[in-house]
Order: sequence, then structure tokens, then C-alpha cells
Amino acid sequence: MFERILICTDFSDGFQRLSQFTSSLKLAGIREIVFLHVVPLWEKGIVTKVDNEKVEQAETELAKAIGESPSDVKVTIEVQSGKAVDTILKVAQSHDSQLIILGSQSRSILTEKLVGSTMADLSRQTKIPLLVIRPQLLSVYTTEELSLRCQHLFRSLLIPYNDTKTSNYVLQQVKQLAEQQSDRYLQECELCWVLEDNNSSKSPRRVLPEQAEERLSQIQAELETVNLQVKTHIQEGNPVTEVLQTAVMANISAIAVSSGTIGKLQEWLVSSFGAEILRQSWYPVLFFPLTD
Repeated sequence: MFERILICTDFSDGFQRLSQFTSSLKLAGIREIVFLHVVPLWEKGIVTKVDNEKVEQAETELAKAIGESPSDVKVTIEVQSGKAVDTILKVAQSHDSQLIILGSQSRSILTEKLVGSTMADLSRQTKIPLLVIRPQLLSVYTTEELSLRCQHLFRSLLIPYNDTKTSNYVLQQVKQLAEQQSDRYLQECELCWVLEDNNSSKSPRRVLPEQAEERLSQIQAELETVNLQVKTHIQEGNPVTEVLQTAVMANISAIAVSSGTIGKLQEWLVSSFGAEILRQSWYPVLFFPLTD
């Protein structure tokens, strides 16, 4: 799976708490962890400079939180001053990170456009997968619960599927991760195909239930060849609503999605499925940036 990860924290999101669970993250296959905190540049009038005092404070806080880490897990602290997205991209590249973990608040398209979103900006500027987690989850987990969550970070994925370029891309990425993993960190996948409601007899379905069932059976067989346990679901309704409802009853670690339009004009016109899952899901979302 992912052996080298970058965990971003602004200290208000609680992600620095993960520094206490490096042993648990090791059980998820992680061997190198970089904790990154970005300090905004100090600005007064036209003068811009590094806020050295806040940088030192952040370094001290992270070092104290991390303490002693397992000898076979490499833990690095990065505190840098600058713009958040630019710094995250630079640090991820310098450490050859395979996954970026960050928090994201639930928000609308309008709010995202007006105030910005680190997650949205990253999703269209990097090819590195993102694991997006609601900060509120980290706040309410007990130590025991968070330890288990870290151990099973990728164990079971819910994959929304509808035979489009985007969903096939996610499937390809998941299969590749399963093929390359050194142990069974990823064990299970649940495929969910939502057929949108069609109450008009004049407008036939694009995909019939039996066609969806046949395609999912093919995918199930394909994923089982890489030692994954696979379940399939076919439902009717609104795709976002039904996938989130499925997540409630499924025993999953994260929802795996992608999108090629986040932050682009198309999102103003018709929000993509992947973008809406990122905005609405309270479950962790494993996001694969769609490469051209």
C-alpha cells in the first residue's frame, strides 16, 4: 500500500494527535511518516518575512507530541513558512511521499469558491493520492479507537462504480495497490453501482440492472485475482445519497473516489460525484487525482 506518507496539520485539526500512533500506522504498512505544519508568512504592510518564533513553537510542539517512535518507523518533522498548498507539494516531492493525509471541513461549492480549500487546490495540482479525514473524527475517537483506526487505515474500501472513465480509473488504482502491497493491508472492497431513478417511460435507462450486475461480476472476479474479498451492490436513487447510505451499513475504512473537475468551471455548472463525496462524507475519503 502506502509506505511513505505526509501528514499535514494546522494544530486546530487535531492531526498532530496521529504522532502518538506511529506504531499503529506501522501495522498499516507505513514505514516513513512526515508531519508537516505550515506557518503563514509574517506580513506587515509590504514587508513579508518568516515568522521564526511561530516556526520554533511549532517544531517544539510536534517534537513533544511525537516523543519516541518505533526504530523501524522513520518520523520526520517539517515546519516551514509559506503558502499551504505550495509548501505541501514541495515537501511531498522532497520526501517522495506516496500519500498525503489532511483534514477537510464540510462545505458547499460556493463557500469553497469564496474562501478556498486546501484539499480542492491539492486535488488538481498533484498526482499523489489524498486521504481526507474530518477533523471531528480525530477529536471524538478514544486512544484505543484511534489506534485501531490507524492500524486498519486501508483495510476495506467502498468503491462507487458506474463504468465511467473516472470510476474505472479508481478501480485501476485500487487493483494496482493490491498487487503491490507487501502484506494484506488492503483486504476488502465493496463495489456500489447506483442506477439513477428513472420515472419516465419515455426515457430508457442508460444501463439496465442486469447489465450492471454482469459488469460487477466481471470486476469482482478481476479483483479476486489480486487476493481481495469483494462484495457488490446495485441500488437505485441519487448516487451521492445512496453511496453515503451504503457506507453507514458497510464495514469500511474509506470511500475511494476520483474527479477531474474539482476547482474548474464545470464544478460551478454541475458538481462532480467525487467532489460531492469529498464535501459531504463523514467517512475518510481516499481520493485519486485524475491524471490526463
